[in-house]
Amino acid sequence: MAGCSGFSGGINRDAFRPYVAEVVQGNFISKEQRLVLSPGLSRVQVREILGTPLVASLFHADRWDYAFSIQRQGVAPQNFRLAVHFKGDVLERIEGDELPSESEFALRLIKPRAVGKLPPLQASEEDLRKFKSTPEPAPSMPTAVALPRTYPPLEPASP
Repeated sequence: MAGCSGFSGGINRDAFRPYVAEVVQGNFISKEQRLVLSPGLSRVQVREILGTPLVASLFHADRWDYAFSIQRQGVAPQNFRLAVHFKGDVLERIEGDELPSESEFALRLIKPRAVGKLPPLQASEEDLRKFKSTPEPAPSMPTAVALPRTYPPLEPASP
């Protein structure tokens, strides 16, 4: 116990955090996919655009539900929902959350990091002269062996 007491100030408490697995569930539907949907599309067309629905209930045959959730360590959980309603075989209406575009969603997955002070990227003429050198001649490449114009048969000739 006394040995561990010395660690209180020198070790980051986040260093001993348990690993939390990334959990991805459902179908990600982007804003671009949602904008393609319009009333009047057939079920086949909706399935081609959005993919197979996560929930297609026997009790609600005219409703398909798409849900997506992702939980990553260090990033707030994200949940999105979209429901499409049909009248017969034709899309009637769409309801759900405001969906992010693909690029917006990708940016949400990145854990924000604090960036320290970066050194200036400058070099004096003297520094550049140190690294400037005459280019070495390229090593000579061995000449390629000529391939035969015909190849032996893969199977033995039959008698």
